[in-house]
Amino acid sequence: MSYQIPADARAAASVLLLRDTDAGIQVLMLRRAEREGDMRSGAAVFPGGVLDPRDRHAHRCVVGADDAAWSARLGLHEGGLDYAVAALRECFEEVGLLLADRPVDLAVATPWRDRLQNGEVAAAEFCDALGFAFDVSGLHYWSHWLTPPRSPKRFDTRFFVARAPAGQEAVADYGEAVELMWLTPAEAVHADRGLKLLPVTRHTLNDLARFADVEAALAHAAGLREIRRILPRRATSANGPRVVLPDELPYAEVGRLDPEGHGNAFADLLPGRAVRLSPRIVRVTAPNPGVMTGPGTNTYLVGGEGGWTVVDPGPADAAHLQAILAAAPGPVERIVVTHTHVDHSPGAVALAQATGAPVLGRRPDHARGQDATFEPTRLLAGGERLPLGHGAGTLRVIHTPGHASNHLCYLLEEEKTLFTGDHVMQGSTVVINPPDGDMTAYLRALEGLLSEDLEWFAPGHGYLVAEPHAVLRGLVRHRLAREAKVRAALEALREGAIEDLLPVVYDDVPKAIHPVAARSLLAHLLKLRDDGVAAADGERWRSLA
Repeated sequence: MSYQIPADARAAASVLLLRDTDAGIQVLMLRRAEREGDMRSGAAVFPGGVLDPRDRHAHRCVVGADDAAWSARLGLHEGGLDYAVAALRECFEEVGLLLADRPVDLAVATPWRDRLQNGEVAAAEFCDALGFAFDVSGLHYWSHWLTPPRSPKRFDTRFFVARAPAGQEAVADYGEAVELMWLTPAEAVHADRGLKLLPVTRHTLNDLARFADVEAALAHAAGLREIRRILPRRATSANGPRVVLPDELPYAEVGRLDPEGHGNAFADLLPGRAVRLSPRIVRVTAPNPGVMTGPGTNTYLVGGEGGWTVVDPGPADAAHLQAILAAAPGPVERIVVTHTHVDHSPGAVALAQATGAPVLGRRPDHARGQDATFEPTRLLAGGERLPLGHGAGTLRVIHTPGHASNHLCYLLEEEKTLFTGDHVMQGSTVVINPPDGDMTAYLRALEGLLSEDLEWFAPGHGYLVAEPHAVLRGLVRHRLAREAKVRAALEALREGAIEDLLPVVYDDVPKAIHPVAARSLLAHLLKLRDDGVAAADGERWRSLA
């Protein structure tokens, strides 16, 4: 099925013109004129603009590909070549560069810029008058962006990339473009440069920064097989309105809470704020941010009018206790914990005293690093189904050891939402810290969750996570890839202590994180020992492969 442009959006095209320099790859940018009421006023952007319906008449004035090929590339039934024509037309109008099939006297062509911009003539008339054709053979499709719904102006934009034409000098039109800049991506995004960058522009510059030269960027674009539409989402934060991109952690949650794009979903996690995630779920984040806890530990209230279950009361913190009590829409009927690390369970003591609710969970197999205050009213084994008040639903208990021996996840069956504690983190992997942490058990528990009917993860740290099965498979792949690096390092070094293996196995991790990574490295080594492919001689490890 071909792509359909939303009725409230205007089709547009933009082109990244690149050149090689001693400083690295540079891209041509223009600073837009200041215009009241225009969100792009004064912004640094790439040449481009809205398609002109008459761009289709210029198909006969194009060499390098036909409409069928371009339409297939852009996922359209027809009209794909319109975007290429528009990109090259706008490029000439705004910055005076012409991608043509033959040399063109730019002194003769320049007066046509104003005539094209004000709509006096069309692209085909321009080509016919000067006897040339647009050359799209060096133009490559780069990305597809759609402005968020409810924006004052909405654009459905295809971005292209091309090498800047040799022997031509870019000249601003001083209408749309008041300044031109050849910049490396790093220069363009640097705060000292002070450019006003739209989210799409900043993202594109960061993407472009990966390439050492123009040839590498063009080869990448030519090799792209599927280019998905990118839809930013409007949201709110402590600093006011903001735009959230798909690679940012709040993206999926913002889309779930605000599907119509009003911009009223939160894109930050603030301590004490109660966020209604669904009619059955409220989240409150504890004031304990840090390297190991991210923005803080999440406490969830799950239930309905008749009663609420608290999942992970968090640290023993008076302010967090009051925030939980204030957020509870009704009486707290039970407190359950995912595991007894000190950022998840110590708050159970005061919360139980304040509410009279029983505490449910498991005891750890090893006491080191655990919450010594944890005294469950009832022990959970895994497999229990806990009814929520007045038919609000059911929490099913799933034993998921690995991060901790007593780790439990809780599945809200009616919403297919799994409260994962630290079994699955958002945006990072969890530490597996022996002896209570066990890599073999962890991988087995991850794989076990693949058989569950899941739509969302509600993690102990971070936002709601979509596509849980893809996340699980990714975590398994990541752990097995790390295990392969451990095996390779053992074979290469013949033998070594953890401090010898650590910089090799975790060469992709900042050194500041190495002390924490060492715990997971030990867990990998213990798994390999149990698998019969490694052995320990005191503090030193060797391969048995």
